[in-house]
Amino acid sequence: MRFTLRQLQVFVAVAQQESVSRAAESLALSQSAASTAVTELERQSACQLFDRAGKRLSLNALGHQLLPQAVALLDQAKEIERMLGGQGGFSSLSVGATLTVGNYLATLLIGSFMQQHPECRVKLHVQNTAHVVQQVAHYEIDLGLIEGDCQHPDIEVQPWVEDELVVFCAPQHPLATNGSATLLELTQEAWILREQGSGTRLTFDQAMRHHPTALNIRLELEHTEAIKRAVESGLGIGCISRLALRDAFRRGSLVPVETPELDLTRQFYFIWHKQKYQTSAMREFLEQCRKLTAGVRRSDEIVLPSIA
Repeated sequence: MRFTLRQLQVFVAVAQQESVSRAAESLALSQSAASTAVTELERQSACQLFDRAGKRLSLNALGHQLLPQAVALLDQAKEIERMLGGQGGFSSLSVGATLTVGNYLATLLIGSFMQQHPECRVKLHVQNTAHVVQQVAHYEIDLGLIEGDCQHPDIEVQPWVEDELVVFCAPQHPLATNGSATLLELTQEAWILREQGSGTRLTFDQAMRHHPTALNIRLELEHTEAIKRAVESGLGIGCISRLALRDAFRRGSLVPVETPELDLTRQFYFIWHKQKYQTSAMREFLEQCRKLTAGVRRSDEIVLPSIA
């Protein structure tokens, strides 16, 4: 065999970082050692894997073909290493989650998973949908839990559980009296919304797409808790997942505004790269997620696990 696992490991790191120096730092290697590993891999196989522009390296067509195979082989090698070392259980799991899923579901799911598998090193990256899709596409994380649409050709998308956005306001707001609003009434309000690129904003924009009047968007915020605080203080009305609002609705600090003219339903999804090897940790975590939502109609009805 002409290549080593170390060479493949460096190849994957350089492909992800597009820089030998950053790849070397991530692997705790010297820059010269990382550069040598890539050069030897290309020399031994008599193939060029990167296009070079100054210090920046980007995968060429052959490199793109090799990357998923290299990532899968390294994942399997890690599992073999643990087996040969007499170590049971799982080695690592890296999960990306969009903000609603990450803040209100994923943290508790991962906490429960870690209780059952304390030997597993788990990382959770909470970003908007566009960022999570990008991380999965570049093999930076094992899988994603997203609330927005994903049309990436290299990514497997599987539905998980239905979710619903809801328009909401402060208890003292005029819309709170009726508890519902027409589309015309909604267009006359000031809005506090999620940023572009988030799954929540995409669902909201799709629901409003047939109305020609531009909305008065007072604030765009990246965090649901910030939106809730802004709406509570009377700056405007908002629209986020019922899952993120169920405690505030119970307390009465925020009030739902029903909108019969708008379709605000959406789906939470699992995503992973089509060519990525599914580790035992990935399979176990996905199964745990599915068990949590078995028989559940909508995300805000999920009974969350308690973490001691």
